[in-house]
Formats: sequence, C-alpha cells, structure tokens
Amino acid sequence: MTTDHRTRPHATPETPARVTVMGAYGHTGRFVVAELRRRGLVPILSGRTPQRLAALGELHPDLETRPATVDDPDSLDRALAGAAAVINCAGPFASTVAPVIDAALRAHVPYLDVTAETEVVLDTLAAYGDRARAAGGLIVPAVAFYGGLGDLLATAAAGDWTTGDGDTGTAVDRISIAYALSDWRPTDGTRITGQVSSARRSGGRILYADGRLRTRSGDAPRADWTFPDPIGTRPVVAEFTMADSATIPTHLSVTDIDTCMTVSAVDDLRSADPSGPVAVDESGRSAQTFLVEVVATRDGETRRAVASGQDIYAVTAPLVVEAARRVLADPHRPSGVVTAGALADPRDFLTALVPRHLTLDFTN
Repeated sequence: MTTDHRTRPHATPETPARVTVMGAYGHTGRFVVAELRRRGLVPILSGRTPQRLAALGELHPDLETRPATVDDPDSLDRALAGAAAVINCAGPFASTVAPVIDAALRAHVPYLDVTAETEVVLDTLAAYGDRARAAGGLIVPAVAFYGGLGDLLATAAAGDWTTGDGDTGTAVDRISIAYALSDWRPTDGTRITGQVSSARRSGGRILYADGRLRTRSGDAPRADWTFPDPIGTRPVVAEFTMADSATIPTHLSVTDIDTCMTVSAVDDLRSADPSGPVAVDESGRSAQTFLVEVVATRDGETRRAVASGQDIYAVTAPLVVEAARRVLADPHRPSGVVTAGALADPRDFLTALVPRHLTLDFTN
C-alpha cells in the first residue's frame, strides 16, 4: 500500500506561509492572529460564528475569513485549503480536536492546538499517533501555557536525563511543577472547558503517579511551596494536574509528576465572578503575572527551570506560533503526535521567546 504524501507548502520571503486559525475571534485566538502577523506569517481567520468572524475581519481587512463548523467537514476543508498549517484555538476542545485533525490530515498540513484539557491530549495520542505517522502528518497538541510551557521547562530541566538508567529504566524520579499566578480571571472558554473536563472525570481529580495517570476523588490536599523571589513561600493546592502530565510522559520517562497552584489563583478560578481578563496594554494583555517553577529529581540530585511573564492567555500565542514556525521551517519534521518538549531543543525554543514574552532561569 502506498501512502499519499503531497508536496508540502513552501514559504519564501515573497510568499509567507498561510496558517488557518480556528476560533480566531476568541480570546486566545486573537493573540495568536496578532503573533502570526508579527512573525511574518499570514493568518486565515476561521470559526463557527459568522458574525464574530466578520467582526474580526473588519479589524484585519487584508485577511481572508472562512467560516467553518466541526459538523461540516466540507467547511473545514475549505478553511484549510491553501494553508501550510492549522492552529486550533476553538474550545471546548473535546468537541473540536478530532474534526479539525481529520481535516488537517486530509489537507496534508501540520495541526497544532492550545488545549489545556488533559483528557483531550490523551485522546489525541491514542487515536492519532499511528494514523498521523502513516499519513506523514504531524499533530502537536497543547502548545500553550498549560501543557506546552511545563513540558518545555521539564524537558529543559531534565537535560541529559532523557533515557532510562540501570534496572529501573527511569530517567527522572519526580517532576514537580509549581504555578504562581498573581490572579486568575478565567475566560468563558476556560470555564466551559473546565466543566467539560470535570464532567468526563465525574468530578474526580487526575494525578500522575507510579508511571501513569490516575483519578482520585475528594478535595485536593494543600501545602506550601517556596517560589523564587520575590514571590517566596505561598500556600498552594497540590495535585492540581494540568495537561503537562499528559504531554511530558510521551517522551520523558518519569515516575511521578506533582503539580501545584497558588491557592489565591484557584480561588479566583472557582469564583462566581464572571468577569474575565481586563486588557491593560495595546496588545490586549491583562495585568496578570505568572511564574512557573519546574523541579526535576533523580537519585537525590535536583535540577530546576523557571519561567515568568505576563498573562497566561497572551503567552500561549508566542508558544504555539514559535512551534508552528519551527515546524514549517523544517523540511524533515517528524510525523505522528509530538508534544512541545520533543519538537525541538527546549532551551533553544524557550530562549527564542526571551525577552519579549518570557524571563528564564535554569540551574542545571
């Protein structure tokens, strides 16, 4: 049986690559559109609501708008026609990922998304790894603040601990990911996807322990975490598992992954206050700041990687656009489902976002 590998679109300075953005008018989608333009790529604006798409098109009159819905494969094919890649920003991702990936495979273009839904990443790995490899396609899930950034930091921290050692075959004993957010005013999309994920788990919590993901019931434990200055020691909600716990084990052998979030941010997330992020600059970023500390441990040795910046939604855009740029520039890019930490050298990837988007510190 012969696999059909079409000629990959090739971008030149005279003909920059076109990238379809699904959910382009959403909160994160707008940041992605702006970052694509800043990086010299041409967004194709797409989404399921024609009125919202038209309103965004008025802000970008030189860009093409293409309405598409996940229950209409022909509309998705039209949205991807002539594109070099697709970035899916349309949630809830439990509903959109499979149809958009299918369209990307039909179009023979790389697919990237910004989901933070752990279950969706697991579904993508299970359903599309072999299919994408057979078709010569590339799928990169969760290239976002949750999922992608933690994956990159953990892989950078682990460094040469990337293969098993001795009888255990474990590269890393434990990876701890600690999130400190100054506040968290979630978007409507975050609230909806959180509800979808919780319903899929029947309200349970996910935890990565003993080399696999498990579901636990009951309230998450609380503890203290000492962050780098100027944050210092803060109360945190432990076992606050995010998509990092699905992306990291795809390429790094690890026994346990612990994730915690500052209590104040979790309280904001669960607040009944419906107000979302408030823009404080011309780019649309909020005043929210973040710090992510990743600690990798093996045989008593500890390594750290820290990233800080402004606005968890805004920083998702340079993460996914940097991934798209690298994918499109690589004539020998891999196929299958590949997460951010395995897509490129993680330190080189993250350093490309300094100083505009991130501040970094590595101790190994």
